[in-house]
Amino acid sequence: MARDIILSALGLSKEFKGFLAVSNVDLEVERGTIHALIGPNGAGKTTCFNLLTKFLQPTGGKIVYDGRDITALPPADIARLGLVRSFQISAVFPHLSTLENVRIALQRRRGESFDFWRSERVLSKFDGEARELLGQVGLTEFAHLPAIELPYGRKRALEIATTLALDPEMLLLDEPMAGMGQEDIERISSLIKRIGRERTILMVEHNLSVVASLSDRITVLARGQVLAEGDYTAVSRDPRVIEAYIGAGHA
Repeated sequence: MARDIILSALGLSKEFKGFLAVSNVDLEVERGTIHALIGPNGAGKTTCFNLLTKFLQPTGGKIVYDGRDITALPPADIARLGLVRSFQISAVFPHLSTLENVRIALQRRRGESFDFWRSERVLSKFDGEARELLGQVGLTEFAHLPAIELPYGRKRALEIATTLALDPEMLLLDEPMAGMGQEDIERISSLIKRIGRERTILMVEHNLSVVASLSDRITVLARGQVLAEGDYTAVSRDPRVIEAYIGAGHA
């Protein structure tokens, strides 16, 4: 039975002034799965992630999303196609409430610009859906709290809510557990698992226990190239992967 591939890269490469950060990477993400991109520091994960989401333009190769070549498209255009990313650094409006943050993301449903000057009455039509999204990520009780006052883990949940407000078919998460304590990690892991039942997820993540518990498939990068691919059991036992991580740890 043929695999249903939603996102693929073929021969993806990126060169920075003579340094090849990503070299000839082939990647296939199957629809409806959680796929992790991992590797030791300096492996090229972030560069590869930025290439796939078009925040960097590749030096070579091809990217296909849902059967369409998106290699030359800008980030805003691929977001409209249903491929939406989150960021490792917080990307919410700090002085707006959690409800207002989600409501702004929902405004794109009107097919117009983000009109901050619109009346409260006009924008309040999004409140019901915004509250529903906040409920999905466990933020109902924080609806009227300014985003800047949210604990770190809750702020990451808000970012996921604003991303979900765009109704993506595929979600790309950049180190969603970065900087979190164990309680927040467990909460966000549970959230990602729930989201993954209805959407495809590709994530870059350093926390290997999170990768083990969440991922259906894992691609391991080292020195800008694909080192191994498979489920967690397979890649964690691969001698090349073990050597890459041990070598990086002693570098």
